[in-house]
Amino acid sequence: MKIALCNEVLAPMPFAAQCQMARDMGYMGLELAPFTLTDTPESLTTAQARQYAQVAADHGLVITGLHWLLVKPEGLSITHPVAQVRQATTDFLNHLCEICAAMGGRYLVHGSPKQRSIHPGQTHDQALALAQDVLAKVAQTAQNFGVTYCLEPLSADQTSLINTVAQAAAVVQHIDNPFFKTMLDTSSAGLAESLSMPDLIALWMPQGVMAHVQLNDPNRRAPGQGQMQFGPILAALRQQAYSGVVAVEPFDYFPDGPGCAAWSAAYLKGLLENAAPLTRQKPPSP
Repeated sequence: MKIALCNEVLAPMPFAAQCQMARDMGYMGLELAPFTLTDTPESLTTAQARQYAQVAADHGLVITGLHWLLVKPEGLSITHPVAQVRQATTDFLNHLCEICAAMGGRYLVHGSPKQRSIHPGQTHDQALALAQDVLAKVAQTAQNFGVTYCLEPLSADQTSLINTVAQAAAVVQHIDNPFFKTMLDTSSAGLAESLSMPDLIALWMPQGVMAHVQLNDPNRRAPGQGQMQFGPILAALRQQAYSGVVAVEPFDYFPDGPGCAAWSAAYLKGLLENAAPLTRQKPPSP
């Protein structure tokens, strides 16, 4: 497993300084939020994307992927009843697939709860159908650029659409594109799921629908700064021979961004180094 840091934790530091600090803390990569790079991420060029990748490489890091995709520009939505808004959203997400590939990233995480709201006058099924239409088009673009587009289940306090891994997996199965998957965000899953995190991993990862993991406590702080136990989560990932990225994504930075990032790196590296091999367990029933 490779430990990455979601770069907004170190914003508004210059990008080179973010890379230096993350590398010094022991991270191997940064997962980028496009809005931290520019107020107009729609104007990012592939040349600029390659420059960011080079800065990261100069500091011994890679850019692992993108997340927080629809913070800017404002007004986008995958469920908006107006077709022009959905098309603009599709165009922007297609653009980010290209940018991600140019940066050397391997995945994009689609959270953006406000931009997948159920709008007044819509039913849940109507909103879901519009979202699936947009996501299917973006999945094709992701495939064209060789990146994996991950739909993030988010807890009901954030959005009323796609709250659990099972719901996201149903969308993955509906779209049926090998470059479109779901992922596990431990903070949201800790609030939304009935199964434990290890059981969720054991259930869904063997089915080939879960392609990425973000680590954070349900209290919105860093791994190890709340009640959730992350040793069993990492052990469950090891049982599945997961060799992808685990990205640290807190929202409440305690004591501050750099302190939170340093805590997370030390905590997770310690867990990984001291973990004992475990016997594979039978997946739980859904």
